[in-house]
Amino acid sequence: MKAKLQALYNDYLNIKWKRGLTPVHSEPFEYGLYEDDSAGLFLSGHSEETFTNWMSELRPEDPYYGSKPMGKPVLAEVFNQLDVYDELVLYYLLFTLNTTMSIHTHNSYSAMNDFMKNYSFFQLAQLNGLSSLKDEQKRELRDFFFFFYLYTHPVNEETLYACSFSGQDLIHTKTNIKLEHYFSAFHEYYIENQDKYGEQILISPHEIQACKHLTLELIRTIEGKSPKLIMPMEEGLEAVVELINNVDQMLHMYAKNKTLLFDVMRNFLATPHTSPYRDHCFTTLLQNYVSYILYFNFDEIHALVDDFRDTPEWCGIVINKIFTDAIFTHKIMRKNAIEIKDYPDVMEFFNEESRKFYL
Repeated sequence: MKAKLQALYNDYLNIKWKRGLTPVHSEPFEYGLYEDDSAGLFLSGHSEETFTNWMSELRPEDPYYGSKPMGKPVLAEVFNQLDVYDELVLYYLLFTLNTTMSIHTHNSYSAMNDFMKNYSFFQLAQLNGLSSLKDEQKRELRDFFFFFYLYTHPVNEETLYACSFSGQDLIHTKTNIKLEHYFSAFHEYYIENQDKYGEQILISPHEIQACKHLTLELIRTIEGKSPKLIMPMEEGLEAVVELINNVDQMLHMYAKNKTLLFDVMRNFLATPHTSPYRDHCFTTLLQNYVSYILYFNFDEIHALVDDFRDTPEWCGIVINKIFTDAIFTHKIMRKNAIEIKDYPDVMEFFNEESRKFYL
């Protein structure tokens, strides 16, 4: 039975941001909570085996340690261009992919990484359906988001640069193997040979099949081949969530009248009630402003400062969240050789954290 990714994603957000909603039991997976408030996606009926760790005992030996490797990859007969170094990289990629739906506790540094990984995953799911951007702009953003999806996991440098897009397909660049084909064959191999790996695999063939379906759905979501994910609505958040779920609408609104977008931000700040999910949605909207507007024209930041200048406290909140909730802005500035000292109107609203990071 296939789990519906949107239902799992709703549960993921519900637990992660403590929304207090009753989880939707999405056979064959269900979330289980740990004592430290982290959570794993468990296979239904298993108290120990999760979507992430079911294949933990199948990790290939590291060929960089010990004597020169003599063996062949498990899937060498299917992919004869594969070597043991590639096999380990692809295992790390599978692990990274499968942790997308896990929930962890964090310090301030790892919390930023976690936000950026999952923000990038969500944006990769949106890009293919955008009509407001040119194809080249969408490809550029896709590479940008995929880089951060891996970079903030984090993965080692070899894994970080191991894959690329060929059209809409994610491929292992060195071998030209499509990730979808490799991970499908990986799961099928262990389904067919489970008896041989009885001590390392503690779930049944049909449960491995379920894991395969979810892994492939995550890949297709990143590739933009599946229906886009949406953030669930919540009372009082309608305007913010609507723009998060419809980037085209945000861009059309901004093109028509920039103040309309800034008014959505202003109205959020005017509402004193707060919650983890509300804060997450507002952070996501601000980073969408960074990713889809400032990415292509950083000088648009002047319009935001000018529009918020009469409310300096709110201007400071927006500016500092844009610059410190994620490092997307920093990456964009470095890419385009932009110096923050050329933007004194922005620096005027920097708090200590922003000054420490950018000055």
